[in-house]
Amino acid sequence: MAKHWADFQYEIYLGGMTGAIPRLPTDLTRLEELTEQRLGPGPVGYVAGSAGDGSTARANRAALRRRRIVPRMLRDVHERDLSVEVLGRALPAPLALAPVGVLSILHPDAEPAAARAAAAQGVPYILSSASSTPMEQVAEAMGDAERWFQLYWAKDREVTRSFLDRAKRAGFSVLVVTLDTPLLAWRPRDLDQAYLPFLHGVGTANYFTDPAFRAGLAKPVHEDPNAAVLHFVGMFADPGKTWPDLAFLREHWDGPIVLKGVLHPDDARLAAEAGMDGVVVSNHGGRQVAGSVAAADALPRVAEAVGDRLTVLFDSGIRTGDDIVKALALGARAVLVGRPYAYGLGLDGQAGVEHVIRCLLAELDLTLALSGHATPGTVTAAALAEDGA
Repeated sequence: MAKHWADFQYEIYLGGMTGAIPRLPTDLTRLEELTEQRLGPGPVGYVAGSAGDGSTARANRAALRRRRIVPRMLRDVHERDLSVEVLGRALPAPLALAPVGVLSILHPDAEPAAARAAAAQGVPYILSSASSTPMEQVAEAMGDAERWFQLYWAKDREVTRSFLDRAKRAGFSVLVVTLDTPLLAWRPRDLDQAYLPFLHGVGTANYFTDPAFRAGLAKPVHEDPNAAVLHFVGMFADPGKTWPDLAFLREHWDGPIVLKGVLHPDDARLAAEAGMDGVVVSNHGGRQVAGSVAAADALPRVAEAVGDRLTVLFDSGIRTGDDIVKALALGARAVLVGRPYAYGLGLDGQAGVEHVIRCLLAELDLTLALSGHATPGTVTAAALAEDGA
């Protein structure tokens, strides 16, 4: 019998009989406000902030809200199975934790805590290149659990090659390449606080421990940390990259490669022609292009263009279980969730991240069942209507 994630609600109700109530809200949309109250303005602004006036982040949420689920009745949903196959991997549900960098600004246990939480619930953890913890330590914290590595594609080919080699040796199975950050966007919340963690050597752990990176330094990192930071800043991203450069990654990574940040169907087609395995329809949660198309509005066109050639994943705006149902109906195979688990980490460490995962999957399970679906595979565009339609 498949696990029913919805049973989490009965754990909560039964706990209430002994006076125990959840430490964090089960309405995950409340986590941002709580994080704002408990953490400093710099860290909170860095995670919660967006490009420009925040219009893209708002559009992401509005695009999901505009779609409404149309429940169907008298369908047998007694036994349910949320498991899916993604990129050749059997997952217990259509969910992974998105790459979020510099997690030490939210909690001292940082990436290992989030990774352990993902491993405990069986969902993939995607480690950011810009993590506060070296990839090998994160891998050790996860044991044999499914883990993917997100690459910020450095100017220095030797550093990129070294990252890929290290990630493979550490058991990361899928490469997720972020394309939408060749430059940092105009982010007023960070600018108003003059807050950029990298300039203080936070979020640079993978670089500062990398032999190819250190070979480019005149002195060891501990002897001249400022020089190490400047070396990092000079190579972190490369606005000169073009589609033919993907051949380098394909040459040096023998597992699945997924391109993150695709919003136009023609870019998805180019990804397929370049031999990639998947795309993540994403606008970086609204953090890169102010005034961008909402990710959920872009998803159906991308899925229609390449859904039979590539695995289509989705992020940007996911906050609830019903959001996941909508993304599946719009053409995604699975979703990545970012900010909610980062808030959970900031509020309650590993336990906070596990709370977020279990709430999302319980609500997903219930929403599917109450809408007449026993598996994610039966959710199609016919499951949705638009406001006013």
